[in-house]
Amino acid sequence: MKRSEILFGILRVPVDALMAMTALLLAYEVRAAGSDLIPRFQLITAPAQLPDFPYYFVHFAIGAMAAYVLIAAALRLYALRTTIGIWREMARVIVAAALWLAAIIAWYFLVKKQLFFSRALLLNATLFLTMFTLIGRAGMSLIQRMFLRRGMGVRSVLSCGSRPLPESVETTLMQDVRFRYVGHVATGNDLMDRHHAAEIDLVLHTDPNPESGETAGLIDFCRSHHINYAFLPAVFVDVPHQLSIDSIGLVPVLRFEPTTLDGWGRVWKRAMDLVLGLMLFVIVSPFLLIIAGTILLTSGLPIFYVSRRAAQYGKGTVPVLKFRTMCRDADLKKADLAAMSHRSDGPLFKVHNDPRVTPVGRHLRRFSLDELPQLINVILGHLSLVGPRAHLPEEVAKYLEPQRRVLSIRPGVTGLAQISGRSNLKFDEEVKLDMRYIEEWSLALDFWILWRTVWVVLAGRGAE
Repeated sequence: MKRSEILFGILRVPVDALMAMTALLLAYEVRAAGSDLIPRFQLITAPAQLPDFPYYFVHFAIGAMAAYVLIAAALRLYALRTTIGIWREMARVIVAAALWLAAIIAWYFLVKKQLFFSRALLLNATLFLTMFTLIGRAGMSLIQRMFLRRGMGVRSVLSCGSRPLPESVETTLMQDVRFRYVGHVATGNDLMDRHHAAEIDLVLHTDPNPESGETAGLIDFCRSHHINYAFLPAVFVDVPHQLSIDSIGLVPVLRFEPTTLDGWGRVWKRAMDLVLGLMLFVIVSPFLLIIAGTILLTSGLPIFYVSRRAAQYGKGTVPVLKFRTMCRDADLKKADLAAMSHRSDGPLFKVHNDPRVTPVGRHLRRFSLDELPQLINVILGHLSLVGPRAHLPEEVAKYLEPQRRVLSIRPGVTGLAQISGRSNLKFDEEVKLDMRYIEEWSLALDFWILWRTVWVVLAGRGAE
């Protein structure tokens, strides 16, 4: 570990303590003056039970400052080697302030058997504590980055192995100010020569083999020369988002998770589907009645078309509800149109200017209005608002094994593939986008896709 990393890691403790004490003293002064944080907007009355400043400083401020530092330490905010991003660090600072507030309230209520002497002071102190700590840490990060840009504390990284370093890893090392990528060598002997010429801080092994004497010799060399050793598990290089470090007893293992849409992710996504699905259904219900009446008057019954689509995991099918946009015997005519399909790049069936589509149906399809009844499928749990496109069982039967990964989550009314080209996408591109969604899912991504869907549908491009 670089000395500068140790120095800045240690300095975060007194800086946080200074910021915490500043917040506590400022909160006292604001409350003692009877001031509000918002000018000309009186929220609080004059202080009634505020103690003298010496008593406040000795009996509360010092202990409260120490309590915050201990809470921050418990949240690993003083790790000497920082591996979390700036946003996660900010989130931990906010959590630390919230836990500090809860600890102060619990101490006075449960131990001292009394309420805190000023709720306004405590609220101000929590706000100042969060704000000042974030400012202090931002300042420390800027100073540390200035040192790094001048070459102080930069870690020299060398990759080693018969397999080249993945391009994504090399790009990250070249762009990250904390690292200096000095190149790649094929063998441990080459590493020894490079280390004697210029000090190496970290070795990235691209093709580790626990039964190889080459690997054992490389690890021994790194140990004896105080060089950090890390290896790239080749089987997991392309799936970094699903890896987590776990252990079986005392043995560390790398665990692969097919998707983040598991556990609480699955719960939150289903909750969003229910809430938004019900809201959207209520909003569009008048349009559903108008569209249903138009179909009934122009082409008669049935109004709806039920398409059996492959369910999650490819186990069975789900009934996907749509407004009927084709003639009544459309399924019987599908075999006659097989040669006209323009989707020769995969198992999907699509025909330009499909003769089975009715005049009203053509307008419904252009703006995806025929898919509005699928909100019922969302509410019933057959579909999700956002997910991979729901495909026919006969199409899924032609999927290659890697392509079946799109079935690992519930299909969606819209999705990353749908907003990226609709029917104009090649099948392989569609699968890649669906897999990217599965691997990188978040609620924020779902909301972004829903927002983009509105504009893609209004544009009416790529619809069939």
